Amino acid sequence: MASPLPTTLEVIGPDTFAQNGYPHAAWKRLRNEAPVHWFDLPGGVGFWAITKRDDLVRISKQPKLFQNGPRLAIFEEGAPVEGPRTMARHLLNMDPPEHAAYRNTSSHWFTPRAIQRRRPEVERIARDLLAKIAGDGEEREADFVLDFTAPLTLHVLADMLGVPREDWHLMFRWTNQIAGSGDDEYQSGDDPTEGVLNARDGLFKYFAELAMERRKNPRDDMVSVLVNSTVDGEPMPPLELMSYYLLLVVAGNETTRNAASGGLLALIENEGEMQKLRDTPGLVDTAVEEIVRWTTPVIQFCRTPVEDVEIRGQKIRKADSLMLLYPSANRDEDVFDDPDVFRVDRNPNPHVGFGIGEHFCLGANLARLELRVIFRELAERMSQVELAGPYERVRSSFLGGVKRMPIRYRIRP
Repeated sequence: MASPLPTTLEVIGPDTFAQNGYPHAAWKRLRNEAPVHWFDLPGGVGFWAITKRDDLVRISKQPKLFQNGPRLAIFEEGAPVEGPRTMARHLLNMDPPEHAAYRNTSSHWFTPRAIQRRRPEVERIARDLLAKIAGDGEEREADFVLDFTAPLTLHVLADMLGVPREDWHLMFRWTNQIAGSGDDEYQSGDDPTEGVLNARDGLFKYFAELAMERRKNPRDDMVSVLVNSTVDGEPMPPLELMSYYLLLVVAGNETTRNAASGGLLALIENEGEMQKLRDTPGLVDTAVEEIVRWTTPVIQFCRTPVEDVEIRGQKIRKADSLMLLYPSANRDEDVFDDPDVFRVDRNPNPHVGFGIGEHFCLGANLARLELRVIFRELAERMSQVELAGPYERVRSSFLGGVKRMPIRYRIRP
């Protein structure tokens, strides 16, 4: 008799992710035996798990049929479907035509040409941080997340937003509290929702004051661009404006930080690939794409059909929740050769680590630039690296990442 299919907690349980990393074996079983599978949750709010890349892409490219609202993501505690979206209204929970109108207010800041102008600054930041931890080339230890990736992504993002250096610690705290809402380390009470709301309120208050100042005295930064932008000829409403800043702070910081940390972990665990990158620095572009595929920092988003549909013979009812599992899609055997093997020279690599369709990551060009700079510098200067102790993953059903990673290394000064 065949063993039962994976349970809900195996598929999206945050404790599973924190203790063991992504449940790739469970997702593989679903891809092979039940690629569109229903799971129940407490309170009668269940979901369909979408595990194959082709299905995820097809759903993502039909935003009028499969909407983002009302549910952004699925959580194992079975939270009810949201009512009016009063916590935040940003690009991730907007649908056409509203989504495009809001995205266009900042998209010119994230074009390849605009991002390339930031390369010298990103390179300077990376080299300054490496200089701080390098010493004189002797063997040293550091926490790669806290001492390198977190300050790098925070510095780049704060510069773009126009946040003063003395306030960067606030952005780091808010990011951890919001993105790590299921992790006890980042919450002060028993109710994770309370911690998220407190972080949101603090961020909203801070950026409301900063935006008011930039409205009077605009600068060449994202806070000024958004507070002085219009949507359909009108100023951006307060909730949407503050939510935009929230999205940029969290998404622009957390995901790249996690990709960078997970990327170095993959190179440590695959020494031959690290050596390949050292020997052939020109592989850095393909290595970055493989790192994004391998780490896939965003675990899942939800889509909701506006009418009854059928996917792979399963009848999906209007208003059912579909959970799009991006790490599973990025290990789809029908798309990737040897998907469970990390290869810095993988080509082609049609991963969906940045999403697909109209919700393709706004900051993908910036993330790619940061990751290319990071891994080019590491390949050129880090002559040895190994784990100096156990690493820790964040407890989350939504964003996957390493929150601490002690390393022992030598970096050429």
